[in-house]
Amino acid sequence: MKTKMKTRKILLKRLRITKNGKVLRMQGFRRHLNAKKSSKRKRALGRVVKLNEMTAKKVRKVFGTKNRNL
Repeated sequence: MKTKMKTRKILLKRLRITKNGKVLRMQGFRRHLNAKKSSKRKRALGRVVKLNEMTAKKVRKVFGTKNRNL
């Protein structure tokens, strides 16, 4: 009997998969020590970015087929 693979809940909270299968994440380095960062840099860090394809492949596998379109 084959066991079901459980979804890693922390990945569900941190990542989002688009309809086309792209995996999106928020950027880090914005929580503290912001006084020395320029406004331009802080705005750029607030944007959502695409995960690189090697990691995205692993993430899609962990999410499984049912959770592909979150």
